[in-house]
Amino acid sequence: QVQLVESGGGLVQAGGSLRLSCAASGRTFSTYGMGWFRQAPGKEREFVADISAIGITKKYSDSVKGRFIVSRDNAKNTVYLQMNSLKPEDTAVYYCAARLGGTSYNYDVWGQGTQVTVSS
Repeated sequence: QVQLVESGGGLVQAGGSLRLSCAASGRTFSTYGMGWFRQAPGKEREFVADISAIGITKKYSDSVKGRFIVSRDNAKNTVYLQMNSLKPEDTAVYYCAARLGGTSYNYDVWGQGTQVTVSS
């Protein structure tokens, strides 16, 4: 069983930066890709970023491209989301997720989420 725990959320002013972490349990972290999603009040869950098993391939939504950077440290079983130039519209609960199928983009396991609030 893989379990994910997000951390690092908080309150930040517009234009500021924040780094989220997602710690994974288990022994095979380096074998599967990870994604970040977010859900703002009154909106559907939105894809944010994805990183492949060893970190070579990264994908971003258009709304965060150029501002956010996804990375991972497989030795620490942790994936990160560095968020720069934050905007009020980035306010949401952020979730990390694991896609255990490798080439599949079905996300099988989800964390509990961490709140990010960007003030204007």
